[in-house]
Formats: sequence, structure tokens, C-alpha cells
Amino acid sequence: MIVAAFGRHYEVHTAAGHLQCYPRGKKSSYACGDQVEVLRGGDGQGVIEALNPRRNLLWRSDAFREKLIAANLSHIVIVVATEPGFSDLLVSRCIAAAESQDITPLIVLNKADIADRLPAARAQLAPFRTLGYEVIEVSALQGAAALRTRLHALHAIFVGQSGMGKSTLTNALIPEANAATREISDALDSGKHTTTFARLYPLATDDAGGGDGSTQSPGWLIDSPGLQVFGLAHLSAEDLAEAFVEFRPFLGQCRFRDCRHDNEPGCALLAAVQAGAIHPRRWEHFRAIRSEIAEARRLNPGW
Repeated sequence: MIVAAFGRHYEVHTAAGHLQCYPRGKKSSYACGDQVEVLRGGDGQGVIEALNPRRNLLWRSDAFREKLIAANLSHIVIVVATEPGFSDLLVSRCIAAAESQDITPLIVLNKADIADRLPAARAQLAPFRTLGYEVIEVSALQGAAALRTRLHALHAIFVGQSGMGKSTLTNALIPEANAATREISDALDSGKHTTTFARLYPLATDDAGGGDGSTQSPGWLIDSPGLQVFGLAHLSAEDLAEAFVEFRPFLGQCRFRDCRHDNEPGCALLAAVQAGAIHPRRWEHFRAIRSEIAEARRLNPGW
């Protein structure tokens, strides 16, 4: 399993220990969480020979570039905070990417101990909670015990904007995370990669174990760099609409089969917005992302 990915350099966990691996040839289309076949060399080195089938792939894209984030996930943990302010549009983007790959979204509201900012953050997350998306309130500085219990046995990734306390949260859940980051930086002989690569950590249970006498869960968590954008140029307009779960009951119900859901008469989605079945803010998010996808495809017809 690939447990760290940075450029064309991957750390791979094998039955014989960790290997520092490079892909064969120029193509480098692997992600943290991928299961790969490697050919072992000397001095802890190896070559990635093949990629095993993926359960799913979380990735982002714009008109000309794509970034593989993680593979074989059960959950995406979207980290927001009471302060600084967070983008609910970015939350919708992450959810759409997850829904398109059959990954379960989980929203974590960090810094919940900042009481005067908590009501506004809860209000901003209300449309997602109404849709059934789970929201967990935590304070990373107070240990995040509830989140540790929730993540047990999941195959999850942390994503979120910079400044949301994601690193503090990771360190609260996985004390060895800081040491591993320094170790990788030393291995690369540079500190510039410390915020640009993803790393996978096994999730241990509390000392009391999981009730079956074990102290180690089969779950793992990927910590990823803070992000400000999450392009979805790889999704078609139809895929995007399907990724908004509240749209699904109305898709295919428009008067015209080729309805673009703009101002066409008999548009079932517009009627649902007007009836309150689709939250106006989520409708804004859909239209903003759809416009961005259309512009990306205009700039690069290869999509």
C-alpha cells in the first residue's frame, strides 16, 4: 500500500517493511491508499510495477491539470472550524467529489470550544446536516476523543482549508504524525514538501481495545495538505447534478429531456428550489460549480 505520495516519489508499505519507490516510466498516476505491486531493489528502494484495481479515487482537476488525492476510501472527513471563516462552497465541492466516487462524507466542525462563533458555524452547516450528512463538533486542543472513536475501522482522509486546525487534529489523533513529517522532510533533504504530500497512518484504538481484546484497528487515516480550491472539471454536468443528493428525486422529471436547469419552463429542479425542497445556497453552489466545469471544458475540449 502506498502510505505517502510526493511527486514521483512514493513510500510503500510491504510485508517486508517500507520501501522508497518510483514508478516505472514517465507516468506517475498513483495516490496514497493505492495497492500496488513493487519490484524490490537495494537500500530500501523499489519500483512500482503495477496498480491493483481501486475501490474509488478522490481527485480534483481544473482545465489543464489534475491532482490525485487518495484511493480506496470509505470516508472523506471535511474539516471546518468556527474560526477563521470557512467556505461552504468548498464543502459542497468536496461532497460532490465524494458522492461521485461512492465515498461517505463526514463533516468535522473543529474549534467548537470557541462558543461565540459556534452558532454561526452551525448555521452555515445546517443545509448539509438537513441532507443527512453527519457533523461532529470537536476541539482538537482538547483531544478530539469523540472523533477518534468515530474513525475507528474507517478508511478515511482529512481534507480542508488551511487554518482549520487539521494538523492539530491529526496530531491529537496520531501523536507520531509530527515525527513522520520531519522524517520525510529529512529523507527528501528539503522542508518544502512538508505541506504538499499526503500520508497514511494506521488508526490505533484506545488502550482498552475495541472490545475484542485487540488494541489495533484495521482503519487508517490520510492527512492531506490544506487546500483552497477543489476543481471538478472531470465531472460532466449530469454527474455533478447526480452528486447533489437532494437533486436525485427530481432528475429526469423536467419537461424537456435536454433541460439545462437554467430558466427552461418545466424544469423540475427550479420548481424544487422554489418549493423549498432544494436549499437556495446549495442551488447557488451547483450553478457555480457547473459554470466552472463548462469554462474548463471550453478552455480544454479534451475533457
